[in-house]
Amino acid sequence: MKAFEIKNDIYWVGGIDWTLRDFHGYLTQRGSTYNAYLIVDEKIVLVDTVKHYLCEEMLDRIGSVTDPSKIDYIVSNHVEMDHSGSLPRLMEICRNATVIASPNGEIGLKKHFTADWNFKVVKTGDSINIGKRNLNFVLTQMVHWPDSMVTYIPEDKLLLSNDSFGQHIASPERFDDELGWENIRDEAAKYYANIVLPYGMQVGKALNAVSGLEIDMIAPSHGLIWRKNINNICELYKKWSGNVTEDKAIIVYDAMWGSTETIARIIYEVFEEKGIKAYLFDLKKNHSSDIMTHILTAKYICVGSPTLNNGMLPSVSAFLTYLKGLAPKNRIALAFGSYGWGGQSISQINDILAGCSFDMLEFIKAQYIPDIIEIKELTRRILGGIV
Repeated sequence: MKAFEIKNDIYWVGGIDWTLRDFHGYLTQRGSTYNAYLIVDEKIVLVDTVKHYLCEEMLDRIGSVTDPSKIDYIVSNHVEMDHSGSLPRLMEICRNATVIASPNGEIGLKKHFTADWNFKVVKTGDSINIGKRNLNFVLTQMVHWPDSMVTYIPEDKLLLSNDSFGQHIASPERFDDELGWENIRDEAAKYYANIVLPYGMQVGKALNAVSGLEIDMIAPSHGLIWRKNINNICELYKKWSGNVTEDKAIIVYDAMWGSTETIARIIYEVFEEKGIKAYLFDLKKNHSSDIMTHILTAKYICVGSPTLNNGMLPSVSAFLTYLKGLAPKNRIALAFGSYGWGGQSISQINDILAGCSFDMLEFIKAQYIPDIIEIKELTRRILGGIV
């Protein structure tokens, strides 16, 4: 395993997780990378580590540049164990190293590892000189943990951005222009939608905090390093963090005998009639994390289920729990479904969507087999006032 030089004497020394397929319930079909960065100067610095099971891979990469025991500083931008998991092993090797962390980072690392390490706590505006370079720190609390911070190296115009601007992609390529903007944009959108979305306000503050920095490379903790499409990804982050939506409808459902699917397709047809792009997602065949990628920019969210045992189908309940936790804002929502006698599922969906602070439309329900003409006219009436 070899290090990869991204700037003069600055190396990517992370690990590639080719087999990862689930990350906290987020489907990672393309695996991921855990990015760590080695800076060789008068002081040797490692920024972040990797998941514990990729520690030896990281040590091999470091060893291709220098003896790991010579590391002077280990910067922990984030406590979460996909970034800090190898710290205990590393600190056995780097016995004289100082761990640099935010105030909450020190607390979190001590709670995770009961560590008696030499810590240096930093806050926004603090700087450490390592020779020809300076490490400048900006706290980015709740993007997406309380301990989060970023590290900026002004001499190299390099922002080590932690989880911001990341993507879950396992790849031998290291830079955005090597893999292609469309590929990385879509994975960056999925990453934002499934991890960062609840923290839009904090993302906006973080973007403002680094807006005055001169940057020609952004090196995140997951995925490809940005060197060509920095302006593009920053513009998207501004849009996403502001919950800016498009005239797009996402229709999510599960069905038992096909009646709820029939209603879903009628809703789809009416949106199409009105010139609104609509997307149908059957929860039997689509993962919630992929659906959330589309919801990231969708103005309309429609969710449907038949009634089962006085409630909704478990797949719909799970999706709504996932959606509510990610807390998209400025949406218009519609509940729909079919039933045999109770019909509780539709009002339950409606209540959960209303609890997300969405603007609610009149819900649509049909008993047994939907009357297609009747449901279509009802849908046209409901959507007629807003589309």
